[in-house]
Amino acid sequence: MWACSMSVKQIKLLEERDNKLVGRKEAVFLVDHFGSGTPRRADIRKSVAEALGVPVNFVVVRRILTEYGATRSKVYVHIYDSEERLRRVEPKHIIRKNFGGEEEKSG
Repeated sequence: MWACSMSVKQIKLLEERDNKLVGRKEAVFLVDHFGSGTPRRADIRKSVAEALGVPVNFVVVRRILTEYGATRSKVYVHIYDSEERLRRVEPKHIIRKNFGGEEEKSG
């Protein structure tokens, strides 16, 4: 379990598996955000990248599940080997959710 700043208080890896065919790891984290709302994707990406020691640009948050009134979220994340592979594999709407206006400016 790792302690983090921002609205993410703690992050815990629940499961992780290698998907060698696609060139990524698929992981599920439990994110504790006591005292604040569901964290933004950017905050979660940064916390996951710090915890796993990978660049933020290689991390994509696929899904955030928070029960009503809960202070924990289950987060589904993909961690890629390269940013190029990420942009080839992930759907455009997921890239927009994670990178915001960066995608529109660059492509």
